[in-house]
Amino acid sequence: MNEAMKKHLIESLNKGVRYDKRKLDEFRKVEVEYGISKSAEGSARVKLGDTEVIAGVKLSVEKPYPDTPDEGMLMVGAELLPLSSPEFETGPPGIKSIELARVVDRGVREAKAVDVKKLCIEKGEKVWAMFIDVCTINDAGNLLDASGIAVLAALKDAKFPKYDGVEINYKEHTDEKLPLSKYPLPVTVYKIGKNLVVDPNLDEQEAYDARLTVTTTEGNICALQKGGDNPLSIDEIKQMVGLAMKKSEELIKVL
Repeated sequence: MNEAMKKHLIESLNKGVRYDKRKLDEFRKVEVEYGISKSAEGSARVKLGDTEVIAGVKLSVEKPYPDTPDEGMLMVGAELLPLSSPEFETGPPGIKSIELARVVDRGVREAKAVDVKKLCIEKGEKVWAMFIDVCTINDAGNLLDASGIAVLAALKDAKFPKYDGVEINYKEHTDEKLPLSKYPLPVTVYKIGKNLVVDPNLDEQEAYDARLTVTTTEGNICALQKGGDNPLSIDEIKQMVGLAMKKSEELIKVL
């Protein structure tokens, strides 16, 4: 974005006006669709305005890590598909996809959203492992929050496949769901000029000076991620956290 366009956008935000007529603290319409994949144990599609992502959960039986012999495993990966944006390219994961996956992973992990001890089959030998994949379908801004919602929806949708102690039958699922007890939602607040904005479109996202992703659950902060080159003051961080917690309470109703 050139300086003239950024200046015009900031002047508009200073008047409390966004190009799509939303308020500065207003999200676009959120839509969640469950069970979109027949091959995954759990899946969901999330639309945040024109931004669209899908998430899927695969479960497998693995040997646990030596330092957590009675806990299941969690891994989140993200693929920014070239079809979703001209900015994304094929090849190994880039910085953006790695950051997206780690921010979402950290929120779920630190909130202890899934009781990983209930995923233990045989201590030190067998536990359930959750592999969560996020794929972008269309990037119209705010992939971080859309992906966080999609991962939670996919976890909520997931059911264990049949397992006889030796082999997993992925063609049949039981009625048992994952022990998901919390919903850690990420909300990213962007600083553009002197304004704090949530759920940016692409133009706003290109013009931001700094951002803070705040993942909360039940009124508690479980993860923070700072982005952007410019610093944030203590007062700005407090405002951003407060705004993120407020919007998280609204978004949780979608799930």
